[in-house]
Amino acid sequence: MLLTEKSTAEKLILTSDSQSSPNQRLLPLTATINEQNHLEIGGCDVTELVTQFGSPLYILDEKTLRTCATQYRDAFKEFYPGESQVIYASKAWSCMTIVSILASEGIGFDVVSGGELYTTTKALEISGYTENQISDKIYLHGNNKSVSELELAIDSQCKIIVDNWLELETLAQLTAQKQQCVNILIRLTPGIECHTHEYIRTGSIDSKFGFSVHQLEAVFTFVKQQSYINCIGLHAHIGSQIFELQPHHDLAGVLADWFKKALDYGLPVKELNVGGGLGIRYTESDDPPSITAWVKTVATAVKKACEERNLALPKLIAEPGRSMVATACVTAYTVGGRKVIPDIRTYVSVDGGMSDNPRPITYQSLYQVVIGNKMREGNTEKVTIAGKHCESGDILIKDIEIPDTQPGDVLVVLATGAYNYSMASNYNRLARPAAVLVNQGEANLIIRRETYDDLVKQDLIPSRLS
Repeated sequence: MLLTEKSTAEKLILTSDSQSSPNQRLLPLTATINEQNHLEIGGCDVTELVTQFGSPLYILDEKTLRTCATQYRDAFKEFYPGESQVIYASKAWSCMTIVSILASEGIGFDVVSGGELYTTTKALEISGYTENQISDKIYLHGNNKSVSELELAIDSQCKIIVDNWLELETLAQLTAQKQQCVNILIRLTPGIECHTHEYIRTGSIDSKFGFSVHQLEAVFTFVKQQSYINCIGLHAHIGSQIFELQPHHDLAGVLADWFKKALDYGLPVKELNVGGGLGIRYTESDDPPSITAWVKTVATAVKKACEERNLALPKLIAEPGRSMVATACVTAYTVGGRKVIPDIRTYVSVDGGMSDNPRPITYQSLYQVVIGNKMREGNTEKVTIAGKHCESGDILIKDIEIPDTQPGDVLVVLATGAYNYSMASNYNRLARPAAVLVNQGEANLIIRRETYDDLVKQDLIPSRLS
């Protein structure tokens, strides 16, 4: 039998510095254990939240999200003497409440589809921002933007990060037809490798994203000839869940070289977008740099690279996504049955899985869990947490030590704010979970749980079959 002096959950909370960088923590900043031995987040008992809102349930801590935003924003102000703008990579989790919160902290938005553009614009309109304020806050990404997405971007006057020749030529045609100008940044692949999962490494030469550097002079020449396209900057992104800092030094030099070349071609470039990619702590063994350390590295490297080339400091743009929202959220499940295979493995099943968190089956991602209603109990067994889907690979966590669980216990997976809801599906016709925002003892529903009616509302049966 496994037995610890203090529970894993207690150790996680006792060793967490409330002033630390959120991406270096496993639990949200407001996590505590209450007198009932339950996990509390944002002053709300997680077990009671499950009783009220059901499970699986995404629980988003407002304080942690705002703290991430302010740490990024304030660090750029401290370490970069030029103008800067932090924009949130919405693909991590796009919903109107997150947009509203981050906008109020001065954060802009990187969107990668018409849907994300619409969601962001709608949320900003509801939050009282003007058309000019909205267009200035949004940058549209994507390696295969449709004509309708490009038209939506032109009409909304957001900035477009151009990824390839077809997109550039289509933009030239559309803007000429509309006689409407558009501001663009050109995305390049800098050829920088990072130690991260191959599916989320985007800065290497062998990437579906961006122009290869040998194409750039032809791109500059083409853009210079367009009457309705203003190239205001360059963009590069080297990957995601990165713990290394050196690649960001290398990226600054590559971008500064091409920034200087763009100026030589007479392009009115003034923005340099270095992407994002800072990693977070998913397990106790993870050791990512802090938000402040990452920003200091990026800002110092860009400043030095520009000084060495006698360039005026550009407006520096960064696109954090995962490190902005991941640690702010947990997912609460209800424990169901178990299967014991003697001398091999014990499976403990929960009422969700790959439809609300596809990262383990997609990336073999690792997570930490606590039992939300047994926070002070020591670990007594090693189990594998299984999802409920009809798929052998639907395993949330393999071979993890936890307290003894019974059906009805609340199992909480930590750091699920990034790429969980945004990648959620209706596999096996499961309804996608609800999400609540917690702050100072108040819980607000921000995404309603889907119903069975929602699952069939887009379905049609041809009249000849009915």
